[in-house]
Amino acid sequence: MSSIRSRRILAAVSGGLGFALVLTACSGGDSGGDETTAASGDCAAYESYGDLSGKTVSVYTSIVTPEDTPQIDSYKPFEECTGATIEYVGDKAFETQVLVRAKAGNPPDIAYVPQPGLLNQLVATGAAVEAPQTVVDNIDEFWGEDWKGYATVDGKVYAAPLGANVKSLVWYSPTEFADAGYEIPTTLDDLMALTEQMVADGKVPWCAGIGSGEATGWPITDWMEDFMLRLSGPDVYDQWVNHEIAFNSEAPTAALDGVGAYLKNPAFVNGGLGDVNSIAATAFQDGGLPILEGTCSLHRQASFYAANFPEGTNVSEDGDVFAFYLPGETEDVKPVLGGGEFVLAFADRPEVAAFQTYLSTDLWANNKAIASPAGGWVSANKGLEVANLVSPVDKLAATILQDPNAVFRFDGSDMMPAAIGSNAFWKQSTNWITGQSTKETVDNIEAAWPAS
Repeated sequence: MSSIRSRRILAAVSGGLGFALVLTACSGGDSGGDETTAASGDCAAYESYGDLSGKTVSVYTSIVTPEDTPQIDSYKPFEECTGATIEYVGDKAFETQVLVRAKAGNPPDIAYVPQPGLLNQLVATGAAVEAPQTVVDNIDEFWGEDWKGYATVDGKVYAAPLGANVKSLVWYSPTEFADAGYEIPTTLDDLMALTEQMVADGKVPWCAGIGSGEATGWPITDWMEDFMLRLSGPDVYDQWVNHEIAFNSEAPTAALDGVGAYLKNPAFVNGGLGDVNSIAATAFQDGGLPILEGTCSLHRQASFYAANFPEGTNVSEDGDVFAFYLPGETEDVKPVLGGGEFVLAFADRPEVAAFQTYLSTDLWANNKAIASPAGGWVSANKGLEVANLVSPVDKLAATILQDPNAVFRFDGSDMMPAAIGSNAFWKQSTNWITGQSTKETVDNIEAAWPAS
């Protein structure tokens, strides 16, 4: 990000003007200052698309109220610059309906696609269009090859990333760590050493819950995915997700055993909640709450878990509870498990290409951060200024995503066939935590894999 653009965005935040300053900048004004010059350049960038006044771009997404408000607000600079209007529709049934609409020849102009597998399905309908070169250039500038790969189908780039989330986190009590002299682990060996030290100090360190109605078991799939990345690396992880290696082969078996070293060790779990079997009976929303009671010290769960702590909980580095990055095998290897959305277009009209380009810029990422005063949003865009984020957890997630050593991978179960990712994997993981062996578990999941 240029220093001029950075100053303008940060000034908007510190001055409390929010979008007013950004909008004023975009719509021109006095040409005497650096900020105005940069702002004129922002609007001038859309001149190549022609007169977009009165044009409309339809956006279809799964992001609904109240999370849709910051999204819609973040479009205002684009609308002010171009005179175009963004028609936003959020739908909880998006993942089903967007495919129906694409197949029926009635897709939106742009869809925010939350899974690479769904993106591939939408491209296969023939309704999607390749990303314009301006978008591809922004992807190359602001994201790594890992993100670009998820948006590429048959060698063609179709979409830029939008938002992101981080799952590779461990929640803890900063007060407990300070009082006991514990340090944040930076390797897997450090994590095990910390766990064993807590046991030596008379604690039951880990707490967990995997109860989630028909989806009971999914938190263990996240654990296993994190350990696949850490023990075998991203290439083997990709092979596993795509079933290029069997689910019951050596690497997945080692990953589940690695999880079991924590979750199936009665000395390590289930702090404040019971024994190992209590993990299956505990709702995932409640799994980390014992940290606040001092009966548990560590809980592996995604960044969104911050919302599960009671109102008034200070979630920060010096607060009641916070999180640290689940480390890799070495300090310089930073695998990151998570999710995100991609901006896929179904039309190549100038106004659609212009808006798609705006969403792929560092300017939009920072405008979105400014428009999200309640937090709860982050992007892997390298041009996102961490200082523009409000929530300490969002800042932590952005810092992890922007680490030059970070290698990002999407949640594996979300990309596996539904018969596995949202069925056998969940169910067999639940059986595993309640006593089934690792071998029987991976064998059963492999046997459930669809033949085609």
